[in-house]
Amino acid sequence: MTRVFNFSAGPAALPEPVLRQAAEEMLDWHGSGMSVMEMSHRGKEFIAIHAETESLLRELLAVPTNYKVLFLQGGAIGENAIVPMNLLRGRSSADYVNTGEWSKKSIKEAKKYCSVNIAASGEAANFTNVPKQQDWKLDPGAAYVHICSNETIGGVEYHWTPETGDVPLVADMSSNIMSRPVEVSRYGLIYAGAQKNVGPAGVTIVIVREDLIGQALPVTPSAFDYKQQADNDSMFNTPPTYAIYIAGLVFKWIKAQGGLAAIERHNRDKAALLYDYLDSTQFYTNPVAREDRSLMNVPFKLRDDKLDDAFLKGAKENGMVQLKGHRSVGGMRASIYNAMPVAGVQALVAYMKAFEASHG
Repeated sequence: MTRVFNFSAGPAALPEPVLRQAAEEMLDWHGSGMSVMEMSHRGKEFIAIHAETESLLRELLAVPTNYKVLFLQGGAIGENAIVPMNLLRGRSSADYVNTGEWSKKSIKEAKKYCSVNIAASGEAANFTNVPKQQDWKLDPGAAYVHICSNETIGGVEYHWTPETGDVPLVADMSSNIMSRPVEVSRYGLIYAGAQKNVGPAGVTIVIVREDLIGQALPVTPSAFDYKQQADNDSMFNTPPTYAIYIAGLVFKWIKAQGGLAAIERHNRDKAALLYDYLDSTQFYTNPVAREDRSLMNVPFKLRDDKLDDAFLKGAKENGMVQLKGHRSVGGMRASIYNAMPVAGVQALVAYMKAFEASHG
């Protein structure tokens, strides 16, 4: 069996040891005689899996005790509606910072539930940077301030935590959660679809400060009410059991690598390999401001876009897939999440150099 280097933006590559363990346990989890996919979510076996997964997440991210950890469904797109449903708490507006395509989706959805103030936007620079905080126009009466900490499509990432005073900071961390340490106490709520750095599609992580829950809009479906889910350990309805199990295996793998500090060093080394090469050539370009470049998603374009198809074909022949950029921006995109080994980025850079030599 030959495995490729998978640069998909999500669902993304998983650590190979995790896949192997899941395969070994597929038919019989720890002598139970059944697969995790077949377990009752209320049985002692899955309750133990769920508890361990939450405990590992709390340990790795150093989640304070006054925060609830929820494993929900609906992805980040679902949370775009679920967040205002739960966090408006009698207020009529929220602040949003627009840094690209995923921010835009969050803003569009929030407008169904409240007045949205665009506190800052990177649109004037074609979403190639994170607006400087001194330029933000925050409303002290807002219910919360929302950011997307890493724009998967545009390759723009916050490498600092915004200061929002008494107004809770909310972050969509779908594409960079678990890639480095996070000071959770600086946020009122963090949410993330799992299918980048945590596990398969299907489970959405929500980390929310306890004092922010319990005042959901009356129209909020019960399954989307953070308080009801928290009171029921994320089992108000049947949770995505297998995805939670895989997330737990990923958390064990992260811990075995040395935790999030070690993972961050690994990710910075990989990103430096690719960015250093991009900066050394005019054959490829990356438009993002250097201080805001993503460690997870590296978009780049060939100087001559007529070579795009040949580039992708050659990459696939060399065991590298899913490098095509998002349809909204074109070009290429290398997503180098936690599970991407250094060898994968080395192989990509070597191929890019060879392609430039033969087509430059």
